Amino acid sequence: MLVHPQFDPVAIHLGSFGIHWYGLMYLTGFLGFLWLGRWRIAHQPWQGWSHKMLDDALFYGALGVILGGRLGYALFYQAEYYLAHPLEILFLWQGGMSFHGGFLGVLVAMLLFARSRGLTFFGIMDFVAPLVPLGLGAGRMGNFINGELWGRPSDVPWAMVFPQIDNVARHPSQLYEFLLEGVVLFVLLWWYSSKPRARGTVSALFLIGYGSFRFLVEFTRQPDDFLGLLSLGLSMGQWLSLPMVIAGIWLFIVSSRRAETKTNA
Repeated sequence: MLVHPQFDPVAIHLGSFGIHWYGLMYLTGFLGFLWLGRWRIAHQPWQGWSHKMLDDALFYGALGVILGGRLGYALFYQAEYYLAHPLEILFLWQGGMSFHGGFLGVLVAMLLFARSRGLTFFGIMDFVAPLVPLGLGAGRMGNFINGELWGRPSDVPWAMVFPQIDNVARHPSQLYEFLLEGVVLFVLLWWYSSKPRARGTVSALFLIGYGSFRFLVEFTRQPDDFLGLLSLGLSMGQWLSLPMVIAGIWLFIVSSRRAETKTNA
């Protein structure tokens, strides 16, 4: 049995000001996005992309992540509370972000970005999708450092006690998500997108991969106390991930067939 190290959530103390690990994980994700994007521009034939365009895409995406993530948390997880206290949606320092909300925010942001550049939506998303997983992994590592979003009780050899919560050995579900949503999904998307693919299929693979990994890991993650498990014994995260998988499968089939039709025309 392991014990969570109980890291100080503040990475750097500067008098009364502190830089939190979670903020550094966001920064790591954004910098990784830029670094990987510049590599793709230099080594792979992504027509029309420049360093300036990449920087602009990050700006749009960051706004989508923050605004969508916060609104998604308020609406998906604590709608009743935030409808009664709408101004507290702006209190980002209180914590509470939803991946699925952030994902929807990024979709809207990238749609606006594509229109502003006269480009197709999936042309943008197929370039962006492989740049995202390492940032997701960094976010999950931030969750682990903070000792939040812990797992369900377990007796596996690597089960971990989170002393700030209780003395029960639990799945370190944050690390599962770091591995699957961050590392494995990155490798899968980076490999698949390294060769020319039908437009939309890279985006579809992201939807299928993330949705499937998140759905599976949720079986080991402790449900939110204020929600618990929902219909069919599934968590909110699982119910929000199912549409991603379904949409991804549909998009992959449609995109592949469309490309095949054009090839045979």
